[in-house]
Amino acid sequence: MPTTKSGYCNGSDLLVYVGGKAVGSCTSHTSTFNSETKERAVKPVASVTTIGSGLWKGKSIVGLSISISAEGLRFYDETECGFKDLFALWKAGAPVAVKCMERAETENPYLEGNFVITSLEESAPAQDDATYSLSLENDGEPTTLDETAITENTTGE
Repeated sequence: MPTTKSGYCNGSDLLVYVGGKAVGSCTSHTSTFNSETKERAVKPVASVTTIGSGLWKGKSIVGLSISISAEGLRFYDETECGFKDLFALWKAGAPVAVKCMERAETENPYLEGNFVITSLEESAPAQDDATYSLSLENDGEPTTLDETAITENTTGE
């Protein structure tokens, strides 16, 4: 089993924590960093004589947001933040502490802040594993948003 980080990043080495505990029996999670934009169409200056000019619009960023989704398996012996814990957090109707980090980097998250649970879904197909999915959206500015906490190369090459 590797003990150093090299090559492609294994998704199992990236963790999301909700309410102080890792999302339990997590099969995958996705973090989406969104930019809200505004377009501006401005007439060209009068000295431009080309008919039909000014087709290009300018764009600026007017807001940033983060959404996180996670999927997991329901597990009767869960010790992390499983469906039951997430259900209680959703039911409370209050923001929850969330952090994303690389495995073994619990003191150095690349994302941390308050999020709201926007949806919690359970799927229970007959004769198959019961699963859940979770959707979170940021509640204000994150307390940590640090690209230096993301490992790219530990060999210094």
